[in-house]
Amino acid sequence: MSHATATIPLLHSDEARLLFGPGDSHLRQIRESLGATIVLRGDTIVLEGTDEQVESTTGAFKQLRETIKRDGIAHEAVVRRILERGNTTVPVTAESIDLFEKAKRIQPKSEGQKEYVDKIRKEDLIFCKGPAGCGKTYLAVAMALNALRSEKVRRIVLVRPAVEAGEKLGFLPGDMMAKVNPFLRPLVDAMNDMLNFEQVRLYMENDVVEIAPLAFMRGRTLNDTFIILDEAQNTTITQMKMFLTRMGEGSKIVVTGDATQSDLPEDVQSGLDDAIRRLGQIRGVGVVELSGSDIVRHRLVREIVQAYEQPSHSNRISKS
Repeated sequence: MSHATATIPLLHSDEARLLFGPGDSHLRQIRESLGATIVLRGDTIVLEGTDEQVESTTGAFKQLRETIKRDGIAHEAVVRRILERGNTTVPVTAESIDLFEKAKRIQPKSEGQKEYVDKIRKEDLIFCKGPAGCGKTYLAVAMALNALRSEKVRRIVLVRPAVEAGEKLGFLPGDMMAKVNPFLRPLVDAMNDMLNFEQVRLYMENDVVEIAPLAFMRGRTLNDTFIILDEAQNTTITQMKMFLTRMGEGSKIVVTGDATQSDLPEDVQSGLDDAIRRLGQIRGVGVVELSGSDIVRHRLVREIVQAYEQPSHSNRISKS
């Protein structure tokens, strides 16, 4: 096996620190994953190893450099995705999502996420299925704020089914807002991550942003509105039809869900799967299915999702 060497000249005095990460954490990840010897000599990074090791390591540093150039920093999760995907990460030319705060931009982190964002830009009705942590809700909220910023819509409506994990609103204590708030909190969290608290409060007070349970959509027509239905796997076919027919002129709907986390009774078909089957081929409708490779939460989330996707030991025994 041939021995190869390559050099990466540093662009400025601080670049080694950024590329190598806090306490050389990125350096250790790259070295352990790809196997090349990595040495800093003056203002140059020197790589040694097999042809494949050196080529892969050079590519990883190139992608890391592009990420830092774009975002100013690279987090551990970004380095991990670069190493897992080799040269298949989203190129730096992927269009970002501009928000209201001048410095705040959201960037798709995978090919699947890029496809999702592109579909939202292009189509009027988008269905997105994927596991927890793949960005389906977060990116939908970002695109809604982007549409509001660019005056493509006048309002944002964020919707969730109000029955999850076997709980029904009628059996929960408190008034209606106290009852629905726990169900809608993930949508608020996503928005709070993109805007400051005061902006979110003003939008909600002025009805620019409405966050409501699915039942509140009945009988309405929403014009010039970006509408997001989250946790759609928990809708029935009747509920999904009711929701989708709320769409008015100038509106866009994004429907997200995770088929593996349905809280519907076993004998009730999910409105999400049914809608994709019925509507997926209609012009103006986009369907995206994200996977574990698109997960961008803590490094353990991907492994947790994969573990739960495998049949359990007890299930294997019962079926044998």
